[in-house]
Order: sequence, then structure tokens, then C-alpha cells
Amino acid sequence: MAKVTKDMIIADILSLDRGTVPILLRIGMPCLGCPSASGETLEEACAVHGVDVDEIVKELNEYLESKNG
Repeated sequence: MAKVTKDMIIADILSLDRGTVPILLRIGMPCLGCPSASGETLEEACAVHGVDVDEIVKELNEYLESKNG
């Protein structure tokens, strides 16, 4: 099973499972498809949006685990 890490590029997270989109939208990342977002790491995006990257990594991985469990 793939796991999300804080150094993953946003586009790579989206390619793991499109179900990650609502999680990222909810934390204030509305432009997931824009060129800068697709090249940013999750950590960089969280820093810009004032979000705790460790919490989001945990939430994204819990979501992915629930899909595979």
C-alpha cells in the first residue's frame, strides 16, 4: 500500500487516489490542478496554508488505509 509523506508532490498524492481531493480541499487547497500546486510538496503547501503537515499526512494515510483494509 502506498503511503503519503510530507515530501510528496501534490500531483503524486492525487494520483494515488482521487478520494484525497476532498481532504485537501477542506484544508484550503482549492487550486489542486494549478501548475504551482502540482509541483509543490505537501509540506510546502501546508506551510503556505498554515496547516499542520503531520496531521494531514496522518489523515490522508488513514483514508488510504481504510480503502485497503
